[in-house]
Amino acid sequence: MTIDDRLLVVIAGPTAVGKTALGIALAGHYNTDIISADSRQFFREMRIGTAAPSEQELSLVPHHFVHHLSILDPYNVSRFESDALALLGKLFTAHQVVCMVGGSGLYINAVCHGIDLLPDPDPEIRRELKETLADAGIAALQDELALLDPGYAAQVDHMNPARIIRALEICRATGVPYSMLRTNRPKQRAFRILKVGLELPRELLYQRINKRVDEMFTAGLFEEALALYPYRHLNALNTVGYKELFDHFEGLTSLEHAIDKIKIHSRRYAKRQLTWFKKDTGYKWFQPGDLERIIALPEMQGV
Repeated sequence: MTIDDRLLVVIAGPTAVGKTALGIALAGHYNTDIISADSRQFFREMRIGTAAPSEQELSLVPHHFVHHLSILDPYNVSRFESDALALLGKLFTAHQVVCMVGGSGLYINAVCHGIDLLPDPDPEIRRELKETLADAGIAALQDELALLDPGYAAQVDHMNPARIIRALEICRATGVPYSMLRTNRPKQRAFRILKVGLELPRELLYQRINKRVDEMFTAGLFEEALALYPYRHLNALNTVGYKELFDHFEGLTSLEHAIDKIKIHSRRYAKRQLTWFKKDTGYKWFQPGDLERIIALPEMQGV
């Protein structure tokens, strides 16, 4: 099988748009496997709040990178790139087509184009930086970044503490400016890539998001989040659906308000996802019911 024979079909889009169902239908048509590229669904303790595929859905076609980690396991996009590429090397010996389904743009890009080899974050450095943020504010982090890496400080979103902290982690851990380690050079892959983006009219998407949140609570999201509350400091739980309930558990908001916030933040998250994917002109856009149109794409012919 040559590079021209093997095809990775990426199915991406915002939360609740219908990626799981379309991915299963497409993988079933080609009798192939699905690689999950939803970083929130990696963790087995977060089944309900991440809208992970159900046991029935997982049984329909082979899935990889769903519930394979604990929230206590260290993991990052660099490791995902390495793990996913290793798996693809095996899957492509048996399948001409493999599907990758998810909404985590950074993780999808890592598999398709590669990321720079940056060291894993040091937990102690991250703790110190977060304490600085809490005690002295974001201005203190901005000042340190301007000193250690003026090039990146000039281009980073100054009001985004996560990006500033990540850059400072690298600067402190390596002694090298973060900007010097970011090459942003796409890597050549030993397979073809077809990027399929899913979208829906905004009002319909927002209705689906609101309905999904209600269904999560019916399925036990409250109880799941309560069981995870002792681990709320972990980065894996710094996500929509859990943060809002943690505030409720701490007495900062009512349950009704927390549910409303989850819906609002989920809609905002979907908007950010669409913005991310729309920047990549390589995507071909469809609605989730367009299976036959996707199969008819020129890239899919002969596979």
